Amino acid sequence: MKHALNITTSLLASTYRFWRGTMASKTVKQPEGSLLLFDQEGNADCRLVREVLTELNLDVVIRPCPADGKNIKELHAKFDKVTLPILIDINHSVAANGAKEVIDHLFSQYKGTNPPRSLITKLSNNLTSQLATGIRLGAGRKARPARQAEQPLILYSFESSPYTRPVRERLCELELTYILINLGKQQVSDMGPATFRWSVKPYRPLPNTKRDDFFKLHGNVQIPYLMDPNTNIDMFESKDILRYLERTYAIHNIEDCQLLANNLG
Repeated sequence: MKHALNITTSLLASTYRFWRGTMASKTVKQPEGSLLLFDQEGNADCRLVREVLTELNLDVVIRPCPADGKNIKELHAKFDKVTLPILIDINHSVAANGAKEVIDHLFSQYKGTNPPRSLITKLSNNLTSQLATGIRLGAGRKARPARQAEQPLILYSFESSPYTRPVRERLCELELTYILINLGKQQVSDMGPATFRWSVKPYRPLPNTKRDDFFKLHGNVQIPYLMDPNTNIDMFESKDILRYLERTYAIHNIEDCQLLANNLG
């Protein structure tokens, strides 16, 4: 898919979802132990959970589970019933299975409330998530041959960002485990792209937040931002990141496939 079309359909996917997964809580206390999410980027139910993670401003380790990939096969080998998404929360000794159970847990433990009924019961909520999947033509749903990274990659993102969605889809297809750091918008001046904020004043994030920490390091808050500790590469721009992931981890020829099979054997 050409990059311009890729971003256009990603923008439409966010529009279908009414830009849920954009705004984030102004305050949050990250759990001591990492949250682990078995996730499929193109899955409509998984999207609902990722939106909540952005809105609650929670970071999470993503273990991608595309169809026909090794991760989903391992889950089916271990458990009788597998319903994505699956959240492992070692802080509360919980393994939540399916969107409703995961969302209930996240709101209960990290906001102290029940989730809005419209979030988990409204038919239109599920329908618009399905539409968002459809406009992306199934991107992020099927596994592709890939070399695996020794250490998880790190991606700064928020769910509705049209520019980060293609990157998350590629990470899922290649089954690359990554740490998702949510940088949802927290105030009016955060709105708009990094080069054109909705404010006439010089941009400043809320102090003592993840966005503020990012701003102090980079002079702006722009996503996606990928860090790969395996190669010591840090980079902005979705087009460049997609090219990097293809060049570094995707397997495109028979010789590479045979080498991967030998290594796995």
